[in-house]
Amino acid sequence: MKVLLINGSPHPKGCTYTALQEVAGQLQKEGVESVLLQIGTRPVQDCIACGKCAETGLCVFKDDAVNEAIGLLKECDGLVVGSPVYYGGPTGSLCAFLDRLCFRKAAPYAGKPAACVVSCRRGGATAAFERLNQFFGMLNMPIVTSQYWNMVHGNTPEQVLQDAEGLQTMRTLAKNMAWLLKCIEAGRKAGIEKPVYEPWTPTNFIR
Repeated sequence: MKVLLINGSPHPKGCTYTALQEVAGQLQKEGVESVLLQIGTRPVQDCIACGKCAETGLCVFKDDAVNEAIGLLKECDGLVVGSPVYYGGPTGSLCAFLDRLCFRKAAPYAGKPAACVVSCRRGGATAAFERLNQFFGMLNMPIVTSQYWNMVHGNTPEQVLQDAEGLQTMRTLAKNMAWLLKCIEAGRKAGIEKPVYEPWTPTNFIR
């Protein structure tokens, strides 16, 4: 079993990375591998809803790591997305990244547990947390929770390492992720198949 960790911070070894590393460390103790993808500091193209990904499974824009993430997520069994808090929300680049990662790709991601973690100096964490969870809720991805909202506090990685409850929350999240992955695997071995969904019936309230 393997979990994809996406670091949406422009700082590769900052506070968000520190939180994700705590998750990764606990996953390893639970016998679950993880792979970390850093989205980097280069501009991330936003989704233009061209629909080409529905034909190819990949995004037409190739100047960033979105297509790499698409491939990794198809191979991995779970997902954890991390972001710092900017003005009460996730980073703009991460939201653009996830728009393209998720658009028209529900089928290959369905049934894979997902979670987000956020890092902030002081406030805005719950709003950013809710924003990121919106992606998973539209893709039939079970949202993994913890003992508290998945957040750490601190202005530097060293300060995050002093957030005892935040780090414990990351470890509990990892334990819950590992437990759910193992339950899904046990169910598969017992012959329990993934749900078969009805064809999508999109409406716009005007019809």
